[in-house]
Amino acid sequence: MLTTTPAAQPLAAIAGFAALLRDHGLSVGIAEQQAMVQAAQAVPLRRLRSIEAAWRAIACHDAQAWRRWPELFERYWHPQRVTGQVRVSGQTRPARDLRQVVQSLHDAMDGNSQPPTSRQAPMDAALDDTATVNDEAAGSQAQGGASRTEALHDRALSQWLPQDLSTLERLAERIADQLRRRLTRRWRDDTLGRRLDVRRTLRASLRTGGVPVHPAWRTPRRERPRLFVLVDVSRSMETHAQLFLRIARAFVGAAGARVFVFHTRLAEVTPLLQRDSAAVQEKVNAVTAGFGGGTRIATSVADFVGVHARAQLGRSSRVWILSDGFDADPPLALAEQLQRVRGRGARITWFHPTEQPPASQSMQACRGLIERYVRLHSLRDLALAAPLLH
Repeated sequence: MLTTTPAAQPLAAIAGFAALLRDHGLSVGIAEQQAMVQAAQAVPLRRLRSIEAAWRAIACHDAQAWRRWPELFERYWHPQRVTGQVRVSGQTRPARDLRQVVQSLHDAMDGNSQPPTSRQAPMDAALDDTATVNDEAAGSQAQGGASRTEALHDRALSQWLPQDLSTLERLAERIADQLRRRLTRRWRDDTLGRRLDVRRTLRASLRTGGVPVHPAWRTPRRERPRLFVLVDVSRSMETHAQLFLRIARAFVGAAGARVFVFHTRLAEVTPLLQRDSAAVQEKVNAVTAGFGGGTRIATSVADFVGVHARAQLGRSSRVWILSDGFDADPPLALAEQLQRVRGRGARITWFHPTEQPPASQSMQACRGLIERYVRLHSLRDLALAAPLLH
């Protein structure tokens, strides 16, 4: 059980700020967090404004991060100055008082008579704890997987680190390659093929007196499956939505996927995910009228089949739904809409963040329509499922 120390709350606030920076692509790990805490302890309260400059030098390792810093700092420490409500990783960050955080760190340092080297270990432990424990009083989720003891692939998707992005991109490319290798029963003309096309060979031989001088060859045709990703951004999926969007974004680049988000209605966000921008969720908010609404999965799937993908769904299509399965539509409505998807020949995979597959009443009626259920709580889950996603 976590023991609350005098510095636990300010450390949690700083760890939350580090998580926000990681969410927007800055390389901020436990070492940077420690440096930020030490800088806050070293700067006098009368020079509070210099803390931002010190933290900026610690956290920003390139020009892009340096340019993003002012907005992120204001968003976290002074959200009242930012127009509108800002969400990060599916949760709204409450206001923090930077002066109070620094004052608490100074008080904790003054109250501890031990030399700095002996204080370092407790501070390291406190930073590790605030990075892995959900501090509900601060309104923040698990902080970026900063614990030294966790393996990269075993971290939950809510504990995201910058280096995980390259791992995700490699997984997406690997899965996309599997999709591209899919053979069909159909054939195409190929001069280097291995199967003789008897009919075309005989037809061509008429020009040479019946002698098959120019045999025609064929090879199996490869179809590139169309991939559609539907991400649930309803209230019950708030803590997972942005991370699922990151996964979807990886497949936009690797497999040309079309991505949709839904709560009470459906909207396509593929053009937003094709752009290199850190503010993906804010843009998606603008398209979908915000995260965290109710859930109407059946209505959203009906819109997907009847409007957005009507001309593209076929037997080579793959439909991935990322959701916990809670639906406010009538219990049998979802099964009816998934039957329409299956009727087009598309194959459905359902990704869920929970230990067991969704067991709501709506999902019970869909058991025979969903090809497979895949737990998606960490990158290891995605890696283990990769051989099955073809």
